[in-house]
Amino acid sequence: MKTAPELALRQCTMQFVGNATTILRCGPFTLLTDPNFLHRGQRAYLGFGLSTRRLTDPALDIDELPRLDAVVLSHLHGDHWDRVARAKLDRGLPIVTTPHAARRLQGWHGFRHAVGLRTWESHTLAKNGALLRIISMPGRHAPGPVQRLLPPVMGSLLEFSPATGDVQFRLYITGDTLMFDGIHQIARRNRDIDLAVLHLGGTKLPGGLLVTMDATQGADLLAAIRPANAVPIHHDDYTVFTSSLDDFRRELDRRGMSGDVTYIDRGQTHTFTHA
Repeated sequence: MKTAPELALRQCTMQFVGNATTILRCGPFTLLTDPNFLHRGQRAYLGFGLSTRRLTDPALDIDELPRLDAVVLSHLHGDHWDRVARAKLDRGLPIVTTPHAARRLQGWHGFRHAVGLRTWESHTLAKNGALLRIISMPGRHAPGPVQRLLPPVMGSLLEFSPATGDVQFRLYITGDTLMFDGIHQIARRNRDIDLAVLHLGGTKLPGGLLVTMDATQGADLLAAIRPANAVPIHHDDYTVFTSSLDDFRRELDRRGMSGDVTYIDRGQTHTFTHA
């Protein structure tokens, strides 16, 4: 029979704020992912003189956030870590991210508890008799040598467990990745993912270079990882997105995979339970 702490950790609640920003609650932990609180019409800066205009408003403002235990940050781009987050988040908040982002957050912005993880490395948080292990997963933001022009990106596997028991819930966040061999490595090492949060959108840089998964690649990732459930996000908030949520729905319907996905609108909250 499951204990009360184990049962509490077998559920994860996700509130979709917008773009790649979510609030995740599992057991005693409350997490924020990829904080982006710019409003409609404001521009996110991507480096090398590139920017993109926001087309939507976030479901809540940064001042309305609950008390957080940590931030999980896939990479340091202006639509994932914006000037609002830089100015208003608590400098003492743990931020689990790439080594590239951690160095800059510590050095430039004073986020003294930023933790940088290389691929497959992990960081563990403990609270109220529960553990959260955050493991860096492979990610590739662009093909070939173009990768050097974009900040390094990671996916994240979040494992929730009691302090002295087995993992009760596994949640995979893709980050801004393309479909590549690293995704198949994740699939081989983790065949029991309860929820996958997919960064889609088919983001294109000038010249048409694809740097996030479009509908086809998103469906390919689902077919490889085979999570119990999945939520698509990061698909309609900025002008650089070229692959719509409807494209993704149609691709899943074509493959007979539509039952594997839950759609959450900005501002909505959904609770997922370990199968």
